[in-house]
Amino acid sequence: MTSTPRPDPAVPLPAVDGPQIVVGAAIIRHGRVLAAQRATPPAAAGRWEFPGGKVDPGETEPDALVRECVEELGVRIVVGDRLGADVTMVNGAVLRLYLAELLAGEPRALEHLEVRWLAADELDSVPWLPADAPLAAALAPHLTG
Repeated sequence: MTSTPRPDPAVPLPAVDGPQIVVGAAIIRHGRVLAAQRATPPAAAGRWEFPGGKVDPGETEPDALVRECVEELGVRIVVGDRLGADVTMVNGAVLRLYLAELLAGEPRALEHLEVRWLAADELDSVPWLPADAPLAAALAPHLTG
């Protein structure tokens, strides 16, 4: 069995046709992960996700995550390892989740309705967006302490 190598997240994505890459941050603190409740668009409003967003052409995945967390939460993060497999979203984009740690700031809902820290036994307490749900389940073993 051969595996397809994952693209190096430190290499900027070229401006090419193909699926849009979306990155999410599993920010963990004291055994809990930060979840964010969507405000828009109407079809996603009220559902929960990992903070993050689209990777712009010429931007690395970690750089996109750092930028998105500043914009959405007002915090600086350190991006760690990838978690889980690529998830194809309903719009055809590909979601990639990364472990992350807070470097500076306290998360605020600047673009979301609410942010909340969830323990492993609370991951099922919020309605996740379809692409984020399998990643939330894969995250549980990382939430200890």
